[in-house]
Order: sequence, then C-alpha cells, then structure tokens
Amino acid sequence: MAIVSIFSSAFSQADDISEEVSRRTGWESIDDKLLKNVAKRFGVDEKHLIRAMEGPSFLFNKFTHQEEKHLAQIKLVLAEMLQDNQVLHGFASHLIPRDISHVLRVCLLSDPEHRAGQLKEKGVSNAARKIQEEDLKRAQWTKKLFGVQPWDQTLYDLKIPVHETGVDQAVELIVENASKDIMTFSETSKRGLEDFLFAAKGSMALIEAGHYHAVTCQNGVLTVMIDEFIMRLEKLETEFKKILANVEGVKDVSVKTGPNYRPTSVFANVEFELPEKVLLVDDEKDFVLTLSERLQMRDLDPAIAYSGEEALNLLKEEEEPDVMVLDLKMPGIDGIEVLRRVKAEHPEVEVIVLTGHGSAKDKELCMELGAFGYLEKPVDIGVLSETMKLAKESIRKRKEGSE
Repeated sequence: MAIVSIFSSAFSQADDISEEVSRRTGWESIDDKLLKNVAKRFGVDEKHLIRAMEGPSFLFNKFTHQEEKHLAQIKLVLAEMLQDNQVLHGFASHLIPRDISHVLRVCLLSDPEHRAGQLKEKGVSNAARKIQEEDLKRAQWTKKLFGVQPWDQTLYDLKIPVHETGVDQAVELIVENASKDIMTFSETSKRGLEDFLFAAKGSMALIEAGHYHAVTCQNGVLTVMIDEFIMRLEKLETEFKKILANVEGVKDVSVKTGPNYRPTSVFANVEFELPEKVLLVDDEKDFVLTLSERLQMRDLDPAIAYSGEEALNLLKEEEEPDVMVLDLKMPGIDGIEVLRRVKAEHPEVEVIVLTGHGSAKDKELCMELGAFGYLEKPVDIGVLSETMKLAKESIRKRKEGSE
C-alpha cells in the first residue's frame, strides 16, 4: 500500500484530516514519533528541529551549520522509519524524495478569508496576520528546498480545497487515491527507500566529518554536490570517498560541481582578518543597518539585535558571537548593564562599545567591566574593522594559551 504525505496552508484543518485518514485506513501516523525519535537519538530539543524547518534561521548558522545538522538528523530518522501504510503530515513531508513512487503527495488548501473566519470564531485575534505569518513559513520552506512556491502543482499528486470539500470529503479523496493500484509498494519503491536511506546516512557521515554538502543517491551510487569554490577539489573528492566508503551498501561515490562552483576573488579577506561571528546591538535601526551593510562589503555577515534585552536573549538561546559591537544608550536594559552581564555570563565574548553619547567616565567604567574597546560615533569603518581584528587576535591567543 501507500505512504500519504500531507502538506497544507496554515489553519486548514490538516491535523483533523491527517488523523482521520490514519483512523480510516488503519495506517500508522508518524508525525509526532518522527521528531521525538530524532530528539532522543541525537540529544537535541524538538523546538530546534522545528525551527530548522519552519525558521527563523539560527543566528550564526553560516558558521555553525545548525540548520543543516538538524535537517540531516531528521532525514536520517525519517529514512529509517519510512515503510508503507503510513501517514506523515507537516513540513517534514517535503523531505521524502520524489523517487519513492508509492507516496501520495497531498496539498490541503483553504481560502484565507475562510480560515480567518474560523479563527475569529475561536476567539483568535489578528487572525489574518497569523495566517499570513504561518503561510510565509511554508513559502520559505519550499523555496529553500525546491525553489518554488508552496502550492506549486509539481510538488503534489492531489490538491484539495478544504473550504469547498470540508473535512469528510477531503478524507474520502485521500483514501480513495491512496488505494489505487499505482500506489502499490513495488521494487521501484523499495529501491527509492534504500537510496533515501543511503543518501541520509552519507549526508550525516559528511556532516560528522565537518562537511556540509548535498548528497543524493541513485541505485546505490552516492553523489556529493559541491556548490561553492573549494581549493584542491581532487583531494577533497578522495576524502569524501574514504568517508562514504563506510556507509554499508553503497556501490560507488561521485562528486559533481554546481553552478556556484567558481573561484572567489583572490583579494577577499586579505586586508582584515575579521571575526566570523559578530553581533551588532543598537536601537538606532537606520544606523545599525547601514553599519551592517558596510561590514558585509568586507565579507562579514553580522547578526543584529535592536535592544539590550534582545541581545541577552540571543546569547542565552543561540551560539555565542565572537565579538559584540554594543551601543550604550538604549531604552530598557542599557549598554552598561548588557556589558556587565555579558562579561559575567559569557566571558569569552569580546565587547566593543560604540556610542554617540558617551563620556570619559563611561569609557573608564566600560573598560573596568571588561570591554575590549571603546569607540565613538560616527566611527571610521577602518578603525572599527581594525579593532575587530585585534579582538579576534585576542581570542585566538587566549584559546592557544588554554590548550
């Protein structure tokens, strides 16, 4: 029999429909089991797994690859769990490869006004806004995976307008189509499941070795896609084959380059050895966005917090930055208090104070509290970059001294 995968617009009664399909067919629903199994196996919080799919992006994901790790973990456990006579609903349904032919891919849609009306009847305020925000998550997910909108016809075998059919008829349509002969488990389906598992194991093996590249599999042959320029590709290919040779059942390994595989400028990052992870903290949005853009021109991609409270929350929930560039005069928790807490709770973070309303007394206090530097606005970008460079050097020396 089949696997039913269900993806839906927000608040389209998909939970009810998925549950009823499972009850009517007697097939196992693996929605909740999937993330629980992943969390238990890899020792991660379920909310981080959900965030990897639904967003927002992890603060320093460019360097930590937290999203890629969690998605690889979900794929691996999903590949191990998939059989037949199962129902999967949600974002993870899009992780099942198209090569697995006995999957009925269902899209549930509902008119936004209809959904808003239902939410209002339940006493939900700002219904239209909530719908828009949740649908945006779905758009970002399918854009990342497939480069198309979430309701694109190419992604599904069956699209159902729930506001027209209602729950019962939607269930009938799904059960009817899942029972067709074309959905029967076959040798092709078996091969697709095996290839999915091989690819998931290969991807996890590379990630554990510190490599973050897309891995696919066809008929037992793994293909690693390199979509960025890498020096000495031949050496890397040899390393990949050595790593993936340990994946049981894999027949061969190949490496291909993608459209972004091209040499970067030989002058990149020569002038400044900037820290990789930088957090800008300033309530003046225009200023901090402009500063961020200027740093991006120097191959830096800083994160931004618009208040002291937001900055402290980010440090609790996310990866620590190497360097924090901190304004002093902010509403709520001011820069002095942020500096005090950061150096007490996250002493490895170097803090550069950047203020337009400071004084000699403020500077003295900041340096006593452990600030790495104290600069005044308007700041010369070269001076700030040089200070960041020195902060990075300080971090490097400290790490070498502790080894």
